[in-house]
Amino acid sequence: MSRDFASNWEEKKESSAGERLREALRPAGPLKPRLDTAVRSLQMQVQRLDQINGRLNERQKVMFEKVVDAIKRHDQARASIYANEVSEIRKMAKLILQSRLALESIILRLGTVSDLGDIVSQLVPATSVISTVSKSIGTVTPEVGAEMGQIINLMSSIMVEASQTGNYTVNFETGNEDAQKVLEEAASVAERKLKEEFPDLPLSGSQGTQQQG
Repeated sequence: MSRDFASNWEEKKESSAGERLREALRPAGPLKPRLDTAVRSLQMQVQRLDQINGRLNERQKVMFEKVVDAIKRHDQARASIYANEVSEIRKMAKLILQSRLALESIILRLGTVSDLGDIVSQLVPATSVISTVSKSIGTVTPEVGAEMGQIINLMSSIMVEASQTGNYTVNFETGNEDAQKVLEEAASVAERKLKEEFPDLPLSGSQGTQQQG
């Protein structure tokens, strides 16, 4: 099995610079460079989510200032409208940050893969996490969602080939439980980070409580 693994894990010559995700989706080929391609694609999605998050943060700051200004002018109706928009922006920012953290966790895990058993055990939760993230942010950024669909296809093909080559059994139950832990941790960290970063809306009484919820 070690000889099969060696021949199927390392590519015999360096891939050309032009080979991207679609090239890696081809059924044949060594596993390691294809997994590396998947990881690089995930890193690109993280960068795109960072860019989206940056724009959301800037928009949130602008609308927050409008809330403050409206309250200073005793225009509660307009302040409420702006506060609602701030609340929606923050929900999107939380979703983006949560997705980014989950993908980052998967990237770190895949960076430790060194053999066929690792591939099988790590790709099950990885594909589950990416699938969940793809569905969650698909309405916010369809392009990222679509590209993550390609990454899922690539990882699934790698997982199948690795399990067949090494005669490993894919444990989806354990993998899905692991994926759920990754998602829950990402949600927890995202909520904490946003609470630290975003100030409370300057609304008092029941209205302020409602806007924060």
